[in-house]
Amino acid sequence: MTNPAPQVQAGAGGDLPASVPPALPTTAPETELKTALQGFAQEFGDYHAEITRKLSQQEERLTMLDRKTALSPARPVLSQADGGASLHHKAFDAYLRRGDDTPLRGLELEAKGLNTQVAADGGYLVDPETASAIRGVLHATASIRAIASVVTVEAGTFDVLVDHTDVSTGWASETAALAESDTPKIDRISIRLHELAAMPKASQRLLDDSAFDIEGWLASRIAAKFARAEAAAFISGDGLDKPRGFLTHDTVDDALWEWGNLGYIATGAEGDFAPVNASDAIVDLVYALGATYRANAVFVMNSKTAGAVRKMKDADGRFLWSDGLAAGEPARLMGYPVLVAEDMPDIAPNSYAIAFGDFAAGYTIAERPDLRVLRDPFSAKPHVLFYATKRVGGDVSDFKAIKLLKFGQN
Repeated sequence: MTNPAPQVQAGAGGDLPASVPPALPTTAPETELKTALQGFAQEFGDYHAEITRKLSQQEERLTMLDRKTALSPARPVLSQADGGASLHHKAFDAYLRRGDDTPLRGLELEAKGLNTQVAADGGYLVDPETASAIRGVLHATASIRAIASVVTVEAGTFDVLVDHTDVSTGWASETAALAESDTPKIDRISIRLHELAAMPKASQRLLDDSAFDIEGWLASRIAAKFARAEAAAFISGDGLDKPRGFLTHDTVDDALWEWGNLGYIATGAEGDFAPVNASDAIVDLVYALGATYRANAVFVMNSKTAGAVRKMKDADGRFLWSDGLAAGEPARLMGYPVLVAEDMPDIAPNSYAIAFGDFAAGYTIAERPDLRVLRDPFSAKPHVLFYATKRVGGDVSDFKAIKLLKFGQN
C-alpha cells in the first residue's frame, strides 16, 4: 500500500517552511557580462574584417594605377605638377646631369606650345617650367622685345601683309552713280627666323651634386645670353643670320619720307642738341609721328642719352622728363614712356640716338616655341657644355610707326 504524499502546511502568514529554499534568478550577472563581451568581440571582429577588406581593395587600385603609369608613360597628365615633377622633370634632370637620355626617349607628354619630344639629331627640348622661366626673363629685360609685337610661328618665315590704301568713300545721292573704290596696294614683309645659340658650361662634379639646382642655373645662363644677343640684333642687326634691326634700314628726312625708309628729324647741331631751344627737337620728333601711332608710342634711348635728355626744360622752365609715380612704372618724356635700351647708339655726329614710335605696330618679332638643349661632355673636359638653341627673327613691319632723331645739321 502506497503511502500518501506528506501534506505541506503553511505556517503563520502563509509562508513556506524554512526547510524549502527560495527560487534563484533565471540569469546570473556573470552570464550577462560574458554574453555582452562575446557580442562586442564579434562586432569588433566584423569591423576589423571590413576595414581589412577595404584597405586591400585600395591597395589593389593603387597597384593598378602604378602599373598603368609605368606601362603607358604617354598618358596625358592631370596637372603641371604631375607631368613636370614626376615624369619629364626627372628625365630631363638625368639627361643634364649624366647624359642619360633613355628616360627622355621613352617619354612623350602632351603640352601646349612647348612639347617634350625627342629631336632627331640628339638635342632635347627643355621642360615647360625652364622654358617659361627663360621666356619670362626675355620679356622682362630692357629690350625692344618688351614693346614690340611678338608672334609664335611653326614655319621658317613669318609674312606681314601691309595694305597702303584706304577704301575710297564719297557722299552718295539717290540717283548719282557711286565711284568704284581704289584697288588695294599690298606689300609683303617676310621675317626669316634665325638660330640663336648659347653654350654655358658646368663641371661634372658640380652636376653630380644633387643639391645643385641645375635647371635654375641653366635657365639663368641661357636667358642672360639670349637677352643680350636679341637686344643688340633687334636694334642694329644686319639681317645676316640674325634679325634685322630697325636702325639698319635706310633713313630719309621726314619731309621726304616714303615707304621702305624710316623718317628722321634733325637736331640742327652736329652730335648735340641745338644750342638754342634744344627741346624743340624732341617736340618735333613727337609730332612727326602720325596721331594714330602716338597713342601707344614709346621713346627708346640708352642711359647716356637719357642723362642728357633728363636735364632738358621747356620754355617755361619745366623739365620734359618725369619719373614714374609708382614702383616699376617707366619714366616719361613729354608724357610718353621711355625704354632705356643700352644697345642704342650714344649721342654722336649724325647718330640716331633716340627713336620714338609705336613699336607694337612698327616692329615684329617672330619665334618658334621650342628651345633645344644638346649636352656635350667631350669638348671641354672636365666641364660639360650645354648647347642651347632657339629660332627667332625680327624686322620692321610698319615704316610709318617709327621715327628717329638724328644728331646732325640736316
